[in-house]
Amino acid sequence: MDFFKHNKIYDFVKYSTYGLIFSFILIIGIIVLFLSKGVNLGVDFAGGSIIQLQYTNKEAPISQIREILNDSQYFKNANITEFGSKNEIVIKFPFVQSDAKINISDEIKNTLQATGDFEVRRVDMVGPKAGSELAKKGVIALILALVAMMIYVSFRYEWRFALAGIIALVHDVFISGAAILIFDVDLSLDVIAALLTLIGYSINDTIIIFDRIREQMLLKKFDNIEFVINEAVSRTLSRTLLTSLTVFFVIFILFIFGSEILKGFTLPMLVGSVVGTYSSMFIAPKLAVLFGFDIKKYYEKEVNKQRKKQEKDRMRQMYEKGRI
Repeated sequence: MDFFKHNKIYDFVKYSTYGLIFSFILIIGIIVLFLSKGVNLGVDFAGGSIIQLQYTNKEAPISQIREILNDSQYFKNANITEFGSKNEIVIKFPFVQSDAKINISDEIKNTLQATGDFEVRRVDMVGPKAGSELAKKGVIALILALVAMMIYVSFRYEWRFALAGIIALVHDVFISGAAILIFDVDLSLDVIAALLTLIGYSINDTIIIFDRIREQMLLKKFDNIEFVINEAVSRTLSRTLLTSLTVFFVIFILFIFGSEILKGFTLPMLVGSVVGTYSSMFIAPKLAVLFGFDIKKYYEKEVNKQRKKQEKDRMRQMYEKGRI
């Protein structure tokens, strides 16, 4: 299925300059936001307890709940927020040693019984040591995934294209991960899972365009790398948008109609599906040009490779026939 004229070539390289400027401004803004606001660590990493309550036939009286919990021995300084609807809340509080000695579900029921009828829907507890270990493993998983992709791309493409692909990948992960800062989502294992998924999705988009560029350079001799990039991106445009929109709409439906629990996964993926497509078309190819890729030198290297291969084949044939 083609949404665009098959023979029309769009000037993506020209508009890529604006894309790089936009990304630079966006990254600076994210860094400023991170330094001023910081990241809210979820229970998975910070340690502590989280309790989800649903009130029956009434809105959750958050002010009353906050007053009662501040006077409690176990739930003092708890953070209380709505969870998807007015009658549902989440209570988060730091881990204390006494948490292990009480039944939190029973304790919260006894403490808040004056606020009305409610149901305890979820209780999660993570100790500080376990949270620290999960944080380390999450960071290690992200780093290993990025390194694996770096190695793969480096072996597959000319080094300027490989470096451009790697920078575009880091760009996608950075911006997608920063979405949790803007929307006040806690950094949890769900966010890490989304970023790991995004690494595979984003590099796949870039590789398809890079493959098309390489095919065009090998099939036809062009003197202008910008024309080759524009032709490659234009030819793969329908495929790229179809794939991206399919992923986007699935994640969008999960984001809108899924529960609040899914927000940590769906939000970075939703942003990543857009940013990954944008970077594969406007960031990665343009970076390869800026890094000084010379198409004439590329052809010379390819000719030398073919010459060496032919020489090896000739020597092997001579050896097999007993001439050496």
